[in-house]
Amino acid sequence: MSEFDGTVALVTGGASGIGLATAKALAAAGATVAVLDLNPEGLPDELTGFVADVSVRASVDAAVAAVAEKFGRIDMVVNNAGISAVGAVDETDDVDWLRVLNINVVGMARVSAATLPWLRKSPCASIVNLCSVAALNGMPRRAAYGASKGAVLSLTYSMATDHVGEGVRVNCVSPGTVSTPFVDRMVAKFDDPVAERAALDARQATGRMVTPEEVAAAIVYLSSPLSASTTGTALVVDGGITTLRVRPQPIAS
Repeated sequence: MSEFDGTVALVTGGASGIGLATAKALAAAGATVAVLDLNPEGLPDELTGFVADVSVRASVDAAVAAVAEKFGRIDMVVNNAGISAVGAVDETDDVDWLRVLNINVVGMARVSAATLPWLRKSPCASIVNLCSVAALNGMPRRAAYGASKGAVLSLTYSMATDHVGEGVRVNCVSPGTVSTPFVDRMVAKFDDPVAERAALDARQATGRMVTPEEVAAAIVYLSSPLSASTTGTALVVDGGITTLRVRPQPIAS
């Protein structure tokens, strides 16, 4: 028996990248997993898809209601849905600012608010938000994205404080740069995508981008009922970006 047996987990943005890796890992651990996504087609058989747009409250409310009706409970929520934006403040217009903040920050609040009535009934309620090392590290030309993830970090701490008395744990995971279709789309916007990808690999002290499965493992840990005393925590999975300062290796002659 797994500690996840009998539980229902909801993962937003769960049709690809980190979200899909997380949904599959939670299902493998024994949870019943609902995937909320704009296009939840082609999911593995062990996952159930629901159409949802986290930027629209009515869409979120309808999807959460459908999950609860189908499965009868919601125990874990993974707020993974998010978008990127490339540009300094003078390269980012109001439309991009509002879109990034609406999806990356307010979208998490919408999903959390919609699921809280169910989480309050659960004996093992958990919310895990997808943050980023960009919340605490200045990344070049990521003004809107970095600002949104700084807000996610603060939102996580606020939610953890507000709901700890209700038995709802709230944590976040802060990945480094993760090799996903999300990053592929971002890299494709650069003049030299190959050089940009190499730079993203090199940014991690490990010399490579983080994998979705590595982030998923951290999310599963935080979601687990066995982690009942872990709340208000930001778990960093960043290949050493935040704390390691590795000297470049000398070039062999």
